[in-house]
Amino acid sequence: MRDTLGLEGIAGLLAVVAAVGIIAVRDPVIAGAVMVLLAGLALIAKGLVDTAMRSFGLK
Repeated sequence: MRDTLGLEGIAGLLAVVAAVGIIAVRDPVIAGAVMVLLAGLALIAKGLVDTAMRSFGLK
């Protein structure tokens, strides 16, 4: 996992998990909604990256 994400990526992932954990302590429903939002943003980003890579002929 470290080879794929790098140290910055792992730190970012831990920050996101910590933030959702803090929200979940206060209100679990909102924490669930934030997780769904983050998953949607990740899917959008993956689609954009795949499209850009395909346009450069890398995929």
